[in-house]
Amino acid sequence: MTTMTEAEASVREFKMPDVGEGLTEAEILKWYVQPGDTVADGQVVCEVETAKAAVELPIPYDGVVRELRFPEGTTVAVGMSIIAVDVSGGAAPAEAAAEIPEEEAKPAAPARTPVLVGYGVSTSATKRRPRKGAEIPAQEVSSATAAVQAELNGHASGTVVQQRPLAKPPVRKLAKDLGVDLATVTPSGPDGVITREDVHAAVAPTPAPASVQAPEPAALAPAPVTYDTTRETRVPVKGVRKATAAAMVGSAFTAPHVTEFVTVDVTRTMKLVEELKQDKELQGLRVNPLLLIAKALLVAIKRNPDINASWDDAAQEIVLKHYVNLGIAAATPRGLIVPNIKDAHAKTLPQLAESLGELVSTAREGKTSPAAMQGGTVTITNVGVFGIDTGTPILNPGESAILAIGTIKLQPWVHKGKVKPRQVTTLALSFDHRLVDGELGSKVLADVAAILEQPKRLITWG
Repeated sequence: MTTMTEAEASVREFKMPDVGEGLTEAEILKWYVQPGDTVADGQVVCEVETAKAAVELPIPYDGVVRELRFPEGTTVAVGMSIIAVDVSGGAAPAEAAAEIPEEEAKPAAPARTPVLVGYGVSTSATKRRPRKGAEIPAQEVSSATAAVQAELNGHASGTVVQQRPLAKPPVRKLAKDLGVDLATVTPSGPDGVITREDVHAAVAPTPAPASVQAPEPAALAPAPVTYDTTRETRVPVKGVRKATAAAMVGSAFTAPHVTEFVTVDVTRTMKLVEELKQDKELQGLRVNPLLLIAKALLVAIKRNPDINASWDDAAQEIVLKHYVNLGIAAATPRGLIVPNIKDAHAKTLPQLAESLGELVSTAREGKTSPAAMQGGTVTITNVGVFGIDTGTPILNPGESAILAIGTIKLQPWVHKGKVKPRQVTTLALSFDHRLVDGELGSKVLADVAAILEQPKRLITWG
């Protein structure tokens, strides 16, 4: 029986944590440490990108970095070890980490459970099913190590080891649906993992009926796909952009969208914005038209609460929300994200201004947490900042309404019987027609417009 040395027992493996609800993997964007560096409990060692946001990961113990398990740009499954740290206090050279078998370097569960603030921890450890006919250690090992161990054991015992093909659950389901035996598929993924493309490639073409003459072989061969690499750039779709694309397609083809428009004179609102910028209670806070439009929408929701709901298809119920988590669509270098202000309905104007400022600055820095993008009820998207008059926004999944704000500009407008230059904008409200009919949607949009035209209604209606 092999026993671990003192040095081996001092190595701690930090695994990719569950940094967001429903997420199974994350891409390592940047390492902040290298082998040989000393780290302290709570120190950020790397930045990862999930399907929802970029997140910094702190190490949960003190020690010296022995090995970085994956390079930058690698997508790692939740539960896999990403960094090995020597917690014995000695600065062992980084090369020594490669000599320690991974299955022996696994320590007993640490007394302190590493927790990322706001994210929680995974409730179950990741385990790999033992190979038949081979005695494999119960500790978790990487797929490459497991394959080598199984092969060695098979040779030692003189038996043939039947290995289970490596594939993620969605790929296994795809293979089952298409009737493909994974044992016959040639893997192309890292460490011999079978990908979706491998499964599709393994699907045999359906033979033509005997009564139908098959076309000439030349006609069956598709024309080779060529790309002008000197004038084209191909960008992999992943992370936030991939998740956004999937969510928008799901929303567009699930909820029946209706969009209504209204053009409104916001001259008085623009004057109020300038006055509020001089208010001592709002000094240092983000005061702009978006602040008053957000407040106007919250007042409109208070007057028409049924707009703040969601459709539960499984239970066939309409879920009325007695709180408003106000989403603000934000364009970032990694794609569109929609963080939300929790309990926005209960905030005063200064509190709402403070929350908006924090939301925008955090999004621009790429530090928005997955928790900040969950639980939204209604969203605002400001396309006016790009000089656009308005648009037909797609609902954020799970929400019933989204308000688009167009650019605010001087236009000729009839005011008190005379044509004058006034500050005018166009608003667009998209809503889920399964639970919001035309009357309710029109009332909400009309209330927002009325408040922006006469902002004193914020006092009388709010």
